[in-house]
Amino acid sequence: MPVFHAPDGTPLAYHAVGDGAPLICLPGGPMRASAYLGDLGGVSKHRRLILLDLRGTGDSAAPADPASYRCDRQVGDVEALRRHLGLDRVDLLAHSAAGDLALLYAARHPERIRSLLLITARARALGIPFTLEHRREAMALRAAEPWYAHARPAGEAVWAGTATDAEWDAAGPFQYGRWDAAARAHAAAEVEQFHEEAAALYASDGAFDPAAARAAVAALDAPVLILAGELDGGPRPRVARTVAQCFRRAEVAVQPGAGHYPWVDDPAAFAGTVSGFLERETGRVS
Repeated sequence: MPVFHAPDGTPLAYHAVGDGAPLICLPGGPMRASAYLGDLGGVSKHRRLILLDLRGTGDSAAPADPASYRCDRQVGDVEALRRHLGLDRVDLLAHSAAGDLALLYAARHPERIRSLLLITARARALGIPFTLEHRREAMALRAAEPWYAHARPAGEAVWAGTATDAEWDAAGPFQYGRWDAAARAHAAAEVEQFHEEAAALYASDGAFDPAAARAAVAALDAPVLILAGELDGGPRPRVARTVAQCFRRAEVAVQPGAGHYPWVDDPAAFAGTVSGFLERETGRVS
């Protein structure tokens, strides 16, 4: 397990999976250990995945200053990883809440981005919210599912911020395109991968300056892939298209039948989209 040091001295770990040119991968949560990313549905057959455990998660150490869990203060960790790997520019993939971290990194270090891949990713850093109405719209798409009647009240509690542990579990099916054995196994590992204290601080006051971030990424001269799940509430496909408008060179891919974890729902489709984008835009997949 390779280790490097953040600017404040915190030892940070990452896991390398697969072969090929490196693809740095930032996990969401927020502040979830990178293990849940797995091999991203087989993307590791085309790229060497560099799965970063954010500070205080997985095999990375907790920082001396808990305030450094704030998203903008972790940008330096990503830059330290780039330097540790000896890369002039990076292909950077971010899932879910890590979209904010990747956006802030791209805004602060645009010259270091070769390509940016935002996978069902948040965009609070750009001032684009994912609302309760978006979540309800996505939940309504699942009304024919046998689990819907039980899961819907739990989903409402989750998005209202009042959910118990049991309600979080009951709402789990909304995060996946199919509530099958693969989805259940993936969801079952979720709880132990989170750092709750860090998650509470990740988007705390001062983390985001949307106007400044928008201005910075508008000038980004790098290709951007924004991948949304057809059934996901964060982001809904139309919101992903709004995010894409913030960039010069962005494309949107909507994975049919997918929820918030598209590599679990259809590994082949996900890996094909991601590796195809990288091959087309960077020419270095294997």
